[in-house]
Amino acid sequence: MTSSTVTEAVETVLPGVVADLERLVAIPSVSADPARADDVRRSAEAVAGLLRDTGCPDVRVVAAEGGQPAVIARYPAPAGMPTVCLYAHHDVQPTGDRALWGSDPFTADRRGDRLFGRGIADDKGGLAVHLAALRAFDGKPPVGVTLFIEGEEEIGSPTLRTLIDEHRDLLAADVYVIADSGNWEVGTPAFTTTLRGLAEVYVELRTLDHALHSGQYGGVAPDALTAMCRLLACLHDDRGNVAVPGLHAEPGPDLVYPPERLAAESGVLDGVDYLGEGSVVERLWTKPAIAVIALDATPVAQASNTLVAAARAKISIRLAPGDDATRATAAVIDHLRAHVPWGAQLTATPGENGEPSRIPFEGPYAEAARGAFAQAWGVEPVFVGQGGSIPMVADFQQRFPDATVLVTAVCDPDSRMHGADESLHLGDFGRACRSEALFLAACAEVTNG
Repeated sequence: MTSSTVTEAVETVLPGVVADLERLVAIPSVSADPARADDVRRSAEAVAGLLRDTGCPDVRVVAAEGGQPAVIARYPAPAGMPTVCLYAHHDVQPTGDRALWGSDPFTADRRGDRLFGRGIADDKGGLAVHLAALRAFDGKPPVGVTLFIEGEEEIGSPTLRTLIDEHRDLLAADVYVIADSGNWEVGTPAFTTTLRGLAEVYVELRTLDHALHSGQYGGVAPDALTAMCRLLACLHDDRGNVAVPGLHAEPGPDLVYPPERLAAESGVLDGVDYLGEGSVVERLWTKPAIAVIALDATPVAQASNTLVAAARAKISIRLAPGDDATRATAAVIDHLRAHVPWGAQLTATPGENGEPSRIPFEGPYAEAARGAFAQAWGVEPVFVGQGGSIPMVADFQQRFPDATVLVTAVCDPDSRMHGADESLHLGDFGRACRSEALFLAACAEVTNG
């Protein structure tokens, strides 16, 4: 097929792909919610059904012990052709407060040039891009294609490594395309070349063996919640820079993130200062970040004049590329221990972690991708980092070290992944579909050339 023929074929299948995406969004496959386990299974079966309908001869729903269902589907490679593995995930985040949504999160809602719904961008939109590319070739791609559609990415992929090891032969490929990142802006595609890692620490402070009357003992007996506030404050300096010694940081790319764009996309309130020093892209992509994302204490509505005996917090740590998650977690815990106020009893427990990644963009398949994306979008792609974590990138790199890994996107900065009113820009979606179909065709030319 010529490039123009491929592009025309994508345009033909797009309406049906969007309709199938809307049907997938209607399945509330929230992997973090045990009550939704049947929906996650139903989502995997729906994905498998769509791939069978596309003519895939080998479709399997698999799961590691204790894990969520994933789909592996394989189109065998024609003689002498490479195999490309296309990754996405079908599980989604919880909706949060539904009152913040402009429509039912599990009913796709078109508003202007955007389609709204939970998971419509992250990452059922990525799955739909793969589906469009395969339908453009009528289920007979010019190269071998393996689809790996995970079912537990939104809970940190706890059994992914086991799943890869158990199905290594099925998942082996020359190229991995992970459609789960973000583009630079609407109309401008991006390849992600660095990812921050993720670690977490659960902190508990105890100061009393039981709660006390705040009038009777206040001013002498330290309460755990005030102690926790002082302890958590040690994680940053007065400018908002991470104050933990030993965490890695490095220079960022020479990209300008305009202040007005940052203000519009972040939603930071007027008059509120941004954290840290250095360029915006450094602070977002190549420096560590720490946030307190949860706090257990007496709710305000239930408060009485009582000194709290114990308090708990969850700390989320984003790690710069080049750092090590285990070492960095230990550095944060050591820093907390060194700053415990008033002799409080500290328990600090590491949680889940994922390693940061560098993803080299090099070799013939990377160049084929660059050309395909430039043709489909009409502009050259931008090379970016991401502040978020995609732990499976490091897993694929470690287990298939000779393969090319490409991290692509269907999301843009206003897609609001994980938040209310998550959305997909339909124009960018079409361009992403054309890009991937052209890339599959280009991979065949790499081998033939």
